[in-house]
Amino acid sequence: MENRIYQGNLKVENSLFNLINEEILPTTTISKEKFWASFENIIEELTQENKNLLEKRDTLQSLIDSWHQNNKYDANNLVEYKNFLKQIGYLIESNESFEVETLNVDEEIAIQAGPQLVVPVKNARFALNAANARWGSLYDALYGTDVISKEGDLAPTKEYNIKRGEAVVSYAKKFLDESIPLENGSFKDVKEFKIYEDTLQFILTDNSTTNLINKEKFLGYISNKTNPKALIFKNNNLHIQILLDKQSFIGKLDIAGIKDIVLESAVSTIMDCEDSIAAVDALDKVEVYRNWFGLMKGDLEESFLKDGKTITRKLNDDIVYKSLDGKEKVLHGRSLLFVRNVGHLMTNPAILDKNDEEVFEGIMDCMITVLCSLVDIEQKNSKSNSREKSVYIVKPKMHGPEEVAFAVKLFEKVEKALNIPKNTIKIGIMDEERRTTINLKECIKEAKQRVVFINTGFLDRTGDEIHTSMLAGAFVAKTKMKEQTWIKAYESWNVDIGLECGLQGKAQIGKGMWAMPDEMAKMMTEKISHPKSGANTAWVPSPTAAVLHAMHYHKINVFEIQNELKNKKRASIDELLSLALLDENEIMSKDEIKKELDNNAQSILGYVVRWIDAGIGCSKVPDINNIALMEDRATLRISSQHLANWIEHGICTKDEVMDSLKNMAIIVDKQNENDPSYINMAPLYDGFAFKSACDLVFKGKAQPSGYTEPLLHKYRQEFKLNNL
Repeated sequence: MENRIYQGNLKVENSLFNLINEEILPTTTISKEKFWASFENIIEELTQENKNLLEKRDTLQSLIDSWHQNNKYDANNLVEYKNFLKQIGYLIESNESFEVETLNVDEEIAIQAGPQLVVPVKNARFALNAANARWGSLYDALYGTDVISKEGDLAPTKEYNIKRGEAVVSYAKKFLDESIPLENGSFKDVKEFKIYEDTLQFILTDNSTTNLINKEKFLGYISNKTNPKALIFKNNNLHIQILLDKQSFIGKLDIAGIKDIVLESAVSTIMDCEDSIAAVDALDKVEVYRNWFGLMKGDLEESFLKDGKTITRKLNDDIVYKSLDGKEKVLHGRSLLFVRNVGHLMTNPAILDKNDEEVFEGIMDCMITVLCSLVDIEQKNSKSNSREKSVYIVKPKMHGPEEVAFAVKLFEKVEKALNIPKNTIKIGIMDEERRTTINLKECIKEAKQRVVFINTGFLDRTGDEIHTSMLAGAFVAKTKMKEQTWIKAYESWNVDIGLECGLQGKAQIGKGMWAMPDEMAKMMTEKISHPKSGANTAWVPSPTAAVLHAMHYHKINVFEIQNELKNKKRASIDELLSLALLDENEIMSKDEIKKELDNNAQSILGYVVRWIDAGIGCSKVPDINNIALMEDRATLRISSQHLANWIEHGICTKDEVMDSLKNMAIIVDKQNENDPSYINMAPLYDGFAFKSACDLVFKGKAQPSGYTEPLLHKYRQEFKLNNL
């Protein structure tokens, strides 16, 4: 435990105190005395209200549990069930029409539809890679993934595979034909680009000349007209760069001297303080806040060894080009950054209040991450984030409109404390709790002057679905959950409510993560469903995936889709309240049950062992079939709650689950055998990681809302105390 410094009635761990006083506050006009006094007041004013909201969650859950103990849920008593939820204040009727009033929203949110990255801000290298993923090489993304077949002559080789390269170029030029089509011919036939005073002309291999069908899609060039280094285009509000260099390795092989095609890709990124990191004390939080501060200042750097050479990663510069009239134009060089604070549940020992209680981490996150952002708001940084002088906070795991209102109250107090205009802090509402989903309109209403984002999340949302209705009956297998009525309604409802509340042109309507970073061909087939659904952003697991997913937004004009959806009937509350329970007449075989147990157990262990023993909150974790999945804490919630539910209703026994956990521990140990720092769970099964996995399942029913954080933090702190 670090030494604590007494500041008023607060007791602050030394490393955090020094970060704020010696590194962050000197970049502002706020005195140390004013900051700490204001912070203490906010903590004192909001702590009890935060506790009350958590107590209400428990009260509502107890009432729902009692209802299910005394009533059999089925389609015949849905009206009765719905009325009960209204009576206890879980379901709120919403009839008033309104539209959000959010102002000063950056164009990446308001008018650009494109991929969004979520990255652990605790890892500086990952954070920098994501921030720089605004622009990415299409050639690299295609060459390095299975979007281009890896079979036969196209297989990647140690040296450059010319045939694979030709397939990449062919694919990329077909993309250009679809996104910025020519009046005649194809980009594969272009041998020269010529810029005249007011137009760009394309010389084809037959020496004919053609133009773009839509000449306005050409914006300008980099360098000079006679020998441009790059040509800049725009389609569906996303930019494309064609890089030209006949002397480069790739450019020499191309008839037009094209060395690469660069796409505007991750137009926004969520820097995550929550589900994708393991931050359980002051030292962890200092890493998080220092990296966020570095991103806001624009000077974050990270050096590392690669192939025996030291590489230093830093934030990209903006892109300067000239329009046809010779005027300089600027394209933002970096992804627009959100910061995801933690929710209302957890506390953190980094600061103790006047009662020697840990302060709520969500309050601490808001005050400190916004303090870090002042350098961007006041435009004192070398590389800007928000040109509209806004701070974008994604707020997860809120239950219903009261908790959104509490977040808004917190934002107001922080703005006042830090002397910034009201509504500077914008909110992204994660629609990942059942009580938020069914009251989404009222949630948005509570933040109608601040909302810039709503987003669905399958894993957390399913975990809450199971926990809330734990006593209703046994849920269907996890593998069948996406086929259920409620989740299809949930995905549609989120878009419909967002459009009804006027989010179009002011906020993002988002969809969840593609969890298989090595399965890009499959992603290209399936993830186009997200822009087709009317979502103007969706999460991807890597900068490479962002480049590839960006092609979907060139193909689909999301805002046109949204206009069509406005006139369509939306999903219903009845569908949302439909529980995905096993049919009483459905008998699962022992093999089917065992397969489901093993799937869940392996998923839990594969993630937990990295979280507890290595402090890794997000990484590629092999599943039971050795397919790498990009996992964060939400995967624990769904798997642990599902196993707890099946034990509760006798689908399996506690002993059977324990057997599965032990067997899967052996599998997970084997999957990690090449990691020299890895600590085996088998054969003793007495380590902190295995114990935490067991508690997540066997104590899952008793966990608040089925959350995993209380147990994970407990065991990670114990591991650090004993090993670090």
